[in-house]
Amino acid sequence: MTLDLFAPEPQMNLLPFDGVVEDYGQILNEQQSQQYLQHFLAHLAWQADEVTLFGKHYVTGRKVVWYGDEHYQYHYSGSFKQAHIWTPGLFRLKQHIEKLVGHSFNSCLANLYEDGSQGLGWHSDDEAALYQGASRENVIASLSLGATRKMSFKHKTENKTVDLLLQSGQLIVMRGQTQHYWKHCIRKTTRVLEPRINLTFRYFFP
Repeated sequence: MTLDLFAPEPQMNLLPFDGVVEDYGQILNEQQSQQYLQHFLAHLAWQADEVTLFGKHYVTGRKVVWYGDEHYQYHYSGSFKQAHIWTPGLFRLKQHIEKLVGHSFNSCLANLYEDGSQGLGWHSDDEAALYQGASRENVIASLSLGATRKMSFKHKTENKTVDLLLQSGQLIVMRGQTQHYWKHCIRKTTRVLEPRINLTFRYFFP
């Protein structure tokens, strides 16, 4: 069963159960979104992502960069990451989102999809460094800039999926046990020729 949720208006929860994904709608207008997009395309320290899966090393077309309060370090999928210190523009945007969401963040993983040929496969943001103690709950705020792309959620044990189109300036927030019960992905498409930046604000426990 697929639940298509394409409404641009804010929604309290896009998931039917076992998690919370809040849709705040477009928190930036078209001009603000375009300005942020162009600024971040030019000024963030983008680099190709590298992962090791089943013993094989891959370099992705999608580019990433990690920013934070400190030069945090962590490993995932056989790859080592170190955070850069916030840029002024990214830090101001973080503060704005913190006020809207009611949660503090100390890092941001940014993703750059140059066009629709670049996506992100099914995964959960469930690294141990995103949780404190034995808690299965965390908060991740995800802001989209640029091209509209489809994001999908799939329950790990039940036959449930949720699809939504993420527009430029749109903010969604994944809360609670969403990462424990659901996977998500960014779908590839031949119809999108423009870039998209996704900023995922998180609290990282070194």
